[in-house]
Amino acid sequence: MASTNCKKKLAIVYASVTGNTEAVAHILEESAKSAAADTTVWRVEDFPLAELSRYDAVLIGTYTWGSGEIPKEMRDLFEAFENLQRKELVTAVFGTGDSFFAEFCGAVNRFRDMLYVHTSLAATLKIELMPQDEDRGKCEKFVSLVLRKTEDKVVTN
Repeated sequence: MASTNCKKKLAIVYASVTGNTEAVAHILEESAKSAAADTTVWRVEDFPLAELSRYDAVLIGTYTWGSGEIPKEMRDLFEAFENLQRKELVTAVFGTGDSFFAEFCGAVNRFRDMLYVHTSLAATLKIELMPQDEDRGKCEKFVSLVLRKTEDKVVTN
């Protein structure tokens, strides 16, 4: 992207069992569209992995399985990022969880650590169970950080 005036292209890719992570994905979508970003939301099983490099930023949403593990439906996406070799791609990871468990949002942590190494990680967001009204501000800040990082990439490249 040569100009900072063009719309940033964002993908929000998520997996959700209870609907909590899906709800966050749609709040993030609203925030991104309010910021004039060209945003598409995908369930992970519908996302074409070959499309990863078509986006300025990819926001990954995951729930946590078992003892902090990445859900099986997210593993192909995880491996795709590991093999992408596109360090300039801006990424962010979000998820929902229950702090009752020993590792709150453990899958978010695992994605965060991998994305930090393989991409330009902008932000991480963890939300307790179903998002509440007070979580909207966190979601707006999360999107703002992602968009700011995409702008920084334009200026420095």
